[in-house]
Amino acid sequence: MQTISRVKGTQDFLDTRLFQFILEQFQTHVSLYHFNQISTPIIEHVELFKRTLGTYTDVVSKEMFVIKSASQKDDALCLRPEATAATVRAFLQGQPLTTPWKVYSYGPMFRYERPQKGRFRQFHQINVEVIGSSSISQDALLITMLDRFFHEKLKIESSSLQINFLGSYDDRARYAETVKVFVDQLDGICETCMVRKENNILRIFDCKNPTCKTLYENAPVMIDHLSSESQKEWEQLQNELTLLSVTFAVNPRLVRGLDYYNKTVFEFVSGQLGAQDAFCGGGRYDRLAQEIGSKQEYPSLGAAIGIERLMLVLEPIMDLLALPQPHPLYVVMPLSQEQNPLALLLADSLHAADFATDTYLDGDSLKNMMKRANKMGAAYALILGEQEQNDKTVLVKNMMTGDQEAISQVDVAAYLRR
Repeated sequence: MQTISRVKGTQDFLDTRLFQFILEQFQTHVSLYHFNQISTPIIEHVELFKRTLGTYTDVVSKEMFVIKSASQKDDALCLRPEATAATVRAFLQGQPLTTPWKVYSYGPMFRYERPQKGRFRQFHQINVEVIGSSSISQDALLITMLDRFFHEKLKIESSSLQINFLGSYDDRARYAETVKVFVDQLDGICETCMVRKENNILRIFDCKNPTCKTLYENAPVMIDHLSSESQKEWEQLQNELTLLSVTFAVNPRLVRGLDYYNKTVFEFVSGQLGAQDAFCGGGRYDRLAQEIGSKQEYPSLGAAIGIERLMLVLEPIMDLLALPQPHPLYVVMPLSQEQNPLALLLADSLHAADFATDTYLDGDSLKNMMKRANKMGAAYALILGEQEQNDKTVLVKNMMTGDQEAISQVDVAAYLRR
């Protein structure tokens, strides 16, 4: 019978230390900025993402995992492809809530796309959102918080911050018309860009086709087409980031792949990731709440960190990180089935005393148990044979030195603690 393999585009985490380290460091870091953790469902209505991401985005048109219901009357459901829209939905349903509402969440997201380095069909994200704030200074603060996390907490030096400004929704609409006039004069753009030109023209700047990238080098840029008010906010953002000693580069082609963004957009990128080089991205989305159905506008901003991509960036510098070290391991070794009940009692007493303890209960030879304990990096072996059972002792063996000593069973915890 053929072995069943994991689903294409997914992965098994057999060592979660780096994954958990990232989460724990992030939770500690953002708590200093007064962000609270929330959790939203993995399953959402398809309509939520059609309204917010845009019908013609790749996520909605090609990448969503839609769930077929047993009843045709039910609304179409899907596995969430991103978390921002769900967070705003949760905010609106949880009203009244104090604004700015500063929250974060993490968990799996799902997109049906071609797997490649750092890109999976089930992937994990940390999301951080500030809902109900129109201040551009809030954008500077969020970006700074992320910059501090990556560079100071995670010690990343191989990354850079790219920022751009899309202006108001009116600025963006006018700019889109300017880009369309430019693109209509071009020959040789790819089929994907031909579709994007008609449905979502700013997405052409996401194209990875070398020919298209060359053709767009002379395209008009958004920051040259800002209103006077937007220009002031754009200058304010750059000035405040500079004031906070955040190093950045202006990328006038950065638009982000989702329709709901306006004004600030940004990405943290690393050359270690190849063509898909962003491991964190976000920006401002002032009308997203209204797209979901809110009667009033809640200016907001947020970001998402791709955990798998961030892990790829961190792997070369893992030695510099204060990853949690496992507790010293103590292994209880009964020499026969007759000593198993005693081994269970001894292990239970050690667990109660907060010792990391494993118990070998499968009747293996002492030689094999010792080999296994060595492979696991055990600190001590606690051997229980017939003699120890009769004498109410435990033979305690130091796995590093080979020294061993018979200790009264009731004194083992105190002995090991010394």
